Amino acid sequence: MKDYLPRSDLLAGRVILVTGASSGLGRSASLVYARHGATVALLARDADRLEMVYDEIVASGGAEPAMFPYDLAAADDRSLETLAGTIAHHLKRLDGVLHSAHHFYNLTPLELQTLEQWQTLMRVNLITPFALTRACLPLLKQAPDASVIFTGETHGHHPSAYWGGYAVAKSGLEALTRIWADELTSNEALRVNTLIPGQVATTLRTRTHPGLSPETLTHIDALMPWYLYLMGEDSRSVRGQIIECQP
Repeated sequence: MKDYLPRSDLLAGRVILVTGASSGLGRSASLVYARHGATVALLARDADRLEMVYDEIVASGGAEPAMFPYDLAAADDRSLETLAGTIAHHLKRLDGVLHSAHHFYNLTPLELQTLEQWQTLMRVNLITPFALTRACLPLLKQAPDASVIFTGETHGHHPSAYWGGYAVAKSGLEALTRIWADELTSNEALRVNTLIPGQVATTLRTRTHPGLSPETLTHIDALMPWYLYLMGEDSRSVRGQIIECQP
């Protein structure tokens, strides 16, 4: 995929919602989607950092984004439906959703993880991505070519010790992807996939692998061809797939 060369106008005219847009993979994807013509709806908990991404997009000549400061940990059906309605009212359409927001505590044995921690991990990493996609489904179904991308995790795909509730939530996204793809087989204009970034130089990877030098990790920008490919029309036939960027 490193050889994928998208057209500069690959996402022209499209509206893409990105969660976790204030940092990491979400921020990078928001910038690259804007550079390829999309109007990006930026969603994250931290309004100040969200404004910085907004300013970067505008300064680089991208279409003016929309900003949605929103705490996914406090989401409910009504607020998510209001969010989808706001997108419909102001942006008139929705052609894609990238679920990049996540919540992580630390690496600990299962016996030390609490019910409260698991509830938050499930809500932010699995339940709200489902609920937000469901709320946006009417808009997505109206698009001529729409894509939903869930962000998986290596340790959800290959579970291992100490990743606990985070890994369980991320593995749930894989099941959710396959179920939704199966239910949407008759809708050729809407596809759902999960993308697993792998070992990337992000704040999360620094926390989980503090001994790794950032220079040994893949830079976020190197993965952007995957994010463009799955969001654009070139991947229309890719459905229900769990894709490891760095298998």
